Amino acid sequence: MTHDTIVSAVLGLLEGLTEFIPVSSTGHVLLAGHFLGFDSPGNAFEVMIQLGAILAILGVYAGQLWRIFSAAPHDPAARRFILAVLLAFLPAAVIGVLAHGFIKRVLFETPLLIAINLIIGGFVLLFVDRMAKRPIYHRAEDFPLPMALKIGFIQCLAMIPGVSRSGATIVGALALGADKRSAAEFSFFLSMPTMLGAFVYDFYKNRELLDAAALENIAIGFVCAFIMAILVVRWLLGYVSQHGYGLFAWWRIIVGSLALLALAAGM
Repeated sequence: MTHDTIVSAVLGLLEGLTEFIPVSSTGHVLLAGHFLGFDSPGNAFEVMIQLGAILAILGVYAGQLWRIFSAAPHDPAARRFILAVLLAFLPAAVIGVLAHGFIKRVLFETPLLIAINLIIGGFVLLFVDRMAKRPIYHRAEDFPLPMALKIGFIQCLAMIPGVSRSGATIVGALALGADKRSAAEFSFFLSMPTMLGAFVYDFYKNRELLDAAALENIAIGFVCAFIMAILVVRWLLGYVSQHGYGLFAWWRIIVGSLALLALAAGM
């Protein structure tokens, strides 16, 4: 096994572990890739292995998705929930296309920024988790359309590596009146169009850079991300319902601080 094969597997497992918890999977994968000397053409690997996590969440929620879509023709609540997710996805779709080059060439190439954002995001998550107001909404399906759109705009902050897509949407939902479980669940549903859109667009933009070796690394990372993400998704909702997000806040702070120390040491 080559160095890149082993690192691809490690990064895939890291992606699956961190994608749906509010710690920034992209930030973790980029930092790990930096310290492990992993080079990805156009930084495509870090985005495209998210397909494994997408398929994992689709598999876990297949029954619920089928129920929602099959009920949509005759159930206004199901149609409204589908519209809520699409509205929340819209800001990221527009801004992601417009800022794609800057995100990939500048933000993805700045480990110091990622480490700092991990730390700042950890303190924000810790504050919101402890100070969240009494919840109004206990089911993701009940989020009003204006609230969903606001969460969508907040999600755009996660285009800065280290912020965390799930972290931004969860913090936004908590601040807007969701309880801890429904905030995580809406983040799961929103991840489906958001991550799929990012995968398709990144594949299109980097298709000429992806040789056989790059595609092999992506395939390895994809499989590892898929397996790990299934385990995490099945565990996460029960955990946050009982314990909240404090663990993940401290996780961010510790990892970000260690990354800063490593960067300061010239690694």
